[in-house]
Amino acid sequence: MKISVLKESHPGEARVAMTPGTVTKYKSEGHEVRLVSGAGLAAGFRDSAYEDEGAVIADTPQAACAEADMVLCVNRPEPDVIAQLPEGAALIGLLDPFNTGEALEEFNARKLTTLALEWAPRITRAQPVDALSSQSNLAGYRAALEGAHLYGRAMPMMMTAAGTVSPAKVFVMGAGVAGLQAIATARRLGAVVTATDVRAAAKEQVESLGAKFIAVEDEEFSAAETAGGYAREMSDDYKARQAELTASHISKQDIVITTALIPGRPAPVLITQEMVETMHPGAVIIDMAVTQGGNCPLSRPDEIVEHAGVKVAGFSNLAARVATDASSLYARNIHNFLPLATGEDGSFQLDTEDEIVSAMLLTHGGETVNERLKS
Repeated sequence: MKISVLKESHPGEARVAMTPGTVTKYKSEGHEVRLVSGAGLAAGFRDSAYEDEGAVIADTPQAACAEADMVLCVNRPEPDVIAQLPEGAALIGLLDPFNTGEALEEFNARKLTTLALEWAPRITRAQPVDALSSQSNLAGYRAALEGAHLYGRAMPMMMTAAGTVSPAKVFVMGAGVAGLQAIATARRLGAVVTATDVRAAAKEQVESLGAKFIAVEDEEFSAAETAGGYAREMSDDYKARQAELTASHISKQDIVITTALIPGRPAPVLITQEMVETMHPGAVIIDMAVTQGGNCPLSRPDEIVEHAGVKVAGFSNLAARVATDASSLYARNIHNFLPLATGEDGSFQLDTEDEIVSAMLLTHGGETVNERLKS
């Protein structure tokens, strides 16, 4: 199989879809690998490192993807790049399927077989392919570090001859993969951590990390997790009661990290402007849902907004701020998927009957095939 790797062009994107280490694996399996020059540089991988492992470096996307069976990316390519991809090739990456816009027409015009890693199903067998989780894990870690940096004061309790420094109070809203890692990181930094989530199953996970769980616990709370493992949107009544509890708690916090997302929907508002105004000057909010509208209406993508002395930071791509490790995990996610797209002779043969493939498959043979995009 001929496998090509694109150079990312989205602003602030430093990740790459293949590392020199995974080139070694692809080559050992008999595949050819081509990369656009400079594809891995922002993640700390020089062209020479890829060449040492047997990859070929090309100057342009068109040259890198010539006759490619499979093209790998992190983010969905720009239209001019899609137009250069070989007709009938497979494109695998984080394709943002809920916001495809005209991209589906572009995919189908080239008869591309497109697979969105975001839609890998939440089943045990798909965990090695789950790029959304691998990237969210690192994003949660980085969110805690960014919060500590912007806070500008000590995180752990410190006892000195001159007096005692109190530990920072960190509140994490949303205890999915990103939230749990943010909790763990804040705890390692010495903060006193509390967390909330609408899923009852999250309580035990939060407490196992040494944080205190904060939530309105009723019958609706007990049934707030979907079969796919995501949070279900709550009723207006529950939101109001949870907001009241949050408002009283948030005013005492030094750092708040919000992670709440609903697939295919705008992010729920968890922190209102009025809540921000109850926080003390110097407090920090890290809004990890900023790309879907934000959990705080004051947040702006890739900006730090200061309101009433509180810093509200909306980092749209925290995983890219840990680009080397994020790329390594992402590259392994894609490589783990390869057996589902490889025939016995090593050629590209997609097992469309497999539940992992069918969940991820967006377009094939010039048609949109995913039912979630047809509805």
